[in-house]
Amino acid sequence: MASARGFTLWFTGLSGAGKSTLADEISRRLLRHGIGHEVLDGDVVRTHLSKGLGFSREDRDTNIRRIGFVAELLTRHEIPVITAAISPYREVREEVRHKIGSRRFIEVFVTASLDELVRRDVKGLYAKALHGEIKNFTGVSDPYEAPVNPEVTVDSENESPEQSADKIWDYLVQNAFIRVEQLVGHA
Repeated sequence: MASARGFTLWFTGLSGAGKSTLADEISRRLLRHGIGHEVLDGDVVRTHLSKGLGFSREDRDTNIRRIGFVAELLTRHEIPVITAAISPYREVREEVRHKIGSRRFIEVFVTASLDELVRRDVKGLYAKALHGEIKNFTGVSDPYEAPVNPEVTVDSENESPEQSADKIWDYLVQNAFIRVEQLVGHA
């Protein structure tokens, strides 16, 4: 038997770092334990909730505020939320943290080197951005402000997705966001 209290697990990091992969893995683990939750993936939200927004700083901040608004509503009603969005600017992430509440906002920084992200990039977006073919590309021609004190940092270049997910899961259990009776291993 398992239970959870409302929280927002906020994955941040560059494109291709592994945010969605880890969000999906944590979602699977929650489902295995019968814990209802919602996933707000940045790409999906852009399609449905933020359609028409571009990639200026103002538009990116608006997108993150919209994700944060939905996450706060769900978290307030004790529904765990997982978000996976680049969310490049520290100031707006901190704004969202404040609205959700620092005791319920868990920032997960997913990091990997630019060389590794270029190597992983099957769509060739980083190569295009590095050659100036794509403007305002976060981490290349647009800034990414890494978190100063994330609750969890995972290094997807040097950790397997399972190892990174274990770190996140352990944080959730150790801080009583998730209560699992007779926890055996990592779910």
